[in-house]
Amino acid sequence: MKPYVYVISDIHGELALFEKLLKDFDPVIHQLVLIGDLNDRGKKSKDCFLLGKKLVEKYHAIYLRGNHEEYFLQFLNSPEDWYQAYVQNGGKETMESLLFKGCCEEYSPTEIAMTIRSYYKQLLQFLVERPLYFEWEKYIFVHAGVDLNKKDWKKTNPPDFIWVREPFHQGKNNTGKTIVFGHTITPLLYGDMQTTALWISDHKIGIDGGAVFGGSVHGVIFNKDGIVQDIEYHKLTAGWQPNF
Repeated sequence: MKPYVYVISDIHGELALFEKLLKDFDPVIHQLVLIGDLNDRGKKSKDCFLLGKKLVEKYHAIYLRGNHEEYFLQFLNSPEDWYQAYVQNGGKETMESLLFKGCCEEYSPTEIAMTIRSYYKQLLQFLVERPLYFEWEKYIFVHAGVDLNKKDWKKTNPPDFIWVREPFHQGKNNTGKTIVFGHTITPLLYGDMQTTALWISDHKIGIDGGAVFGGSVHGVIFNKDGIVQDIEYHKLTAGWQPNF
């Protein structure tokens, strides 16, 4: 077991920020954890997917399934049913990244899904296999959260690991673990729609600074006793631009 975990927040196609965070990754001492949501909204979803896959294969990184990986897979399984919801949540950027700009205007949802399934078989199989959580020392790393009403958090219904919000944020953490999560941006958790710092409450640590909306990404290094370093990079934009 490596002495440190280096966990990276929701990237959402922001390849430059992803690569910047990886400069601080030392594969000799760090267990790398990607908290999920490498795709959608940002323009470089394909590159982020492939980089995540490479990190798993080369360095045994843990790449957790996020709700946007789930959106993508559900769209591919039922394109006509999921298309509108997926596009409204940043899916068009992923489709165009995997195919070409304008593909959504040129092809039907079914044609897009068939083409992606044909071109990216290995990537899709890889995404299907992503775990829902990673347990290390006194920590649980998970995309969205766990069901705090369960006596055994591992019996959380699978969708809750990638979708849950308020019941987890507001519930009492009796797991005996510190739960590190993304999914809900910290400006929303703080309630001011501007604070991108880590959100820490009741042995829960929210690390998604909302980079794709003009906020930040976090790379957080843990040892068995706590946070060793929080590396935060802000997206250089005209300002905070939430579009959800």
